[in-house]
Amino acid sequence: MNSKFYVCNRNTMMIMPPTISEWLPDNHQAKFVVEIIDELDVSVIENKYARNGGQAYPVRMLLGLLFYGYITGTYSSRKIEKATYDSVAFRFIAANMHPDHDTIATFRKNFSGMLEGIFLQILKIAQAAGCLTLGNVSLDGSKILANASKHKALSWKHANKLEKLLMEEIVQLMEKAKQADQEEYKQEFDIPAELARRENRLTEIRRAKKEIEKRAKERGEREAQDYKEAMEKRAAKEAAGKKCKGKPPKEPSYEPKDTDQVNLVDEESRIMPKSGSKDFVQAYNAQVVVDQNSMLIIANHVTQHTNDKQEVEPALAGIKIAENALQEKCASMAGDTGYFSKENIQHCEDANLIPLIAENREKHNTWLKTQENLSDDTLSDEKIVNDADPVNRLRKRMRTREGRKIYAKRKSTVEPVFGSVKHNMGFRGFSRRTLKAASDEWNLVSIAWNLKRLFALMSKNCQTASC
Repeated sequence: MNSKFYVCNRNTMMIMPPTISEWLPDNHQAKFVVEIIDELDVSVIENKYARNGGQAYPVRMLLGLLFYGYITGTYSSRKIEKATYDSVAFRFIAANMHPDHDTIATFRKNFSGMLEGIFLQILKIAQAAGCLTLGNVSLDGSKILANASKHKALSWKHANKLEKLLMEEIVQLMEKAKQADQEEYKQEFDIPAELARRENRLTEIRRAKKEIEKRAKERGEREAQDYKEAMEKRAAKEAAGKKCKGKPPKEPSYEPKDTDQVNLVDEESRIMPKSGSKDFVQAYNAQVVVDQNSMLIIANHVTQHTNDKQEVEPALAGIKIAENALQEKCASMAGDTGYFSKENIQHCEDANLIPLIAENREKHNTWLKTQENLSDDTLSDEKIVNDADPVNRLRKRMRTREGRKIYAKRKSTVEPVFGSVKHNMGFRGFSRRTLKAASDEWNLVSIAWNLKRLFALMSKNCQTASC
C-alpha cells in the first residue's frame, strides 16, 4: 500500500560498518581530537604508571575523552562514562571501551597538573599548520564559580559570635555530664555525642578565624606599602610648597574587619562581584592571553584577586613561556582599564611588549569622534620612545591609528573566548576545589578551547584550499 510516510521499522536487519572509525564522517571533531592527540608526546604521563599490576586504559584515550568532553560541555566523569555507551563520538574516542567514572575522575585529578606541556605542544601544532603566528595579543579575565556556595562563607563577626555560643554550650553540657554521674535520671540526649559535635564545630571555626587573621595581616602589609607611597607623595608636594587636597591617607590596619570572611568548603576561593550585577559570587578570577589573529589561547592562569591589577606579571610570564616554545615574539598586548597602572605599563615594556591598556572606561559608539583626534605615528616612533614617563608613552600610543586599531580588536578577540567557553561549551564553574586544582582545570578548559578553535581554523583553511 502506498503511503506518504517512510516506514519506521526498528527491527530492520542492517549491516554496521566494519570499523568504528566509519561510524563518523571524516571531518568530525572527534576524529580531529584523536588525530591531534596521536601527534602529542604523552610520555610524561605514561611514565607515571607503575610497571607492575594490571593493564591500564591508554593515556591517549583518556585524554581524548576529557578533551572532547570539555569541548562538548560534558564535564562530569559519570556523564563521560555514560557517553561512551550513548554517543557515537565518545564511543569512537574510547575505541568501544568503557572506562568507569572513577577511572576518569582519578585520571583527571592525578594528571591534569601535567597538561602544561601538552598545552604548548598543541600551540606548536597550530603554528606548524599555519594557524598561529605570534603578534598582537589581548588579555582579559572573568569570574568563574568555585565549587562552593557563598552561603558557606563565615564572617569574622559571626565566627566570634558562634565561638562564644559554642563555648557556653560546652560548659552547660559538661555540667549536665557531672549531674548524670552523680544522679540517676533519664538523659534526653547523648551528652558525649553533643559535646563531640560542638568541639568539632569549634575547631573548624577557630581554623577559619586563623585564616581570616592571616588574610587581614597580608592586606595590612599591602596597605602599608600604599600608605607609605601616598605619604611620600604628600610630603613631596608640601616640600614644593603645594597644598595637598583631601584628607590624609588612612593608616593601615592589620586587624580583621567584621565583614572579613572565609569559605568553609573551599577556603582558597573568594567572594567576588558578579559582572554586570550588584550580586556577589564565590569564585576564582580566570585569566587568558589570546592571539588576536587566531583567537587561540597562548597563556592562562587563575587567581584569587578580585580585580585585575596584579595579573599583568603572571600573564607576561605565561607569554614568555609560549614565546620560548614557539620561538616567536609577541609585539603588543591590549588590555582594558582594569589592568591600568604605571607599574604594569613598565612591566610590559621591560618584557619588550608594547602595552595598549585603556586608562579609563570608554563609552560605546565613539568611534567616529575618536578617529578625528588620532595621529599617523607608529607605535615605536622616536618621540614616543624618548618620553621618560611610561604613562605618557602609553597615552601617545593610544592616540595613534595603529594603536587604536590593535586595541579595538581586544573586544572582538578575547571577550568572545569567554563567551564561547561559558555559553557554547557550558563551562561556568570549576568542579574541583583549591586554587591549584582550579588552575589545572582552567588549563584543561584552555586546551579544549584551542582544539575547538584549531578545528574550525583548519577546516576553513581546507575549504579555502578546496581540499
